[in-house]
Amino acid sequence: MEKGWKNIYNTTEEYLVSMAKDLLQEGGIEAIIINHKDSAYVCWGEYELFVREEKEAEAVAILEQIKIG
Repeated sequence: MEKGWKNIYNTTEEYLVSMAKDLLQEGGIEAIIINHKDSAYVCWGEYELFVREEKEAEAVAILEQIKIG
């Protein structure tokens, strides 16, 4: 991952990370999902959600309000 991005959320559920990303984008925060799921064994690995460092506190506050995770 490039410098300037912070991992703010991890989950094994694709729908949860997608919901979190959508909510952040609705709030004007750019978010990126990195998929670390194993393609052969989907029970291994997780999804990571990244935002710009300067938006980290705002993004975490949004996710805490809706209690994703």
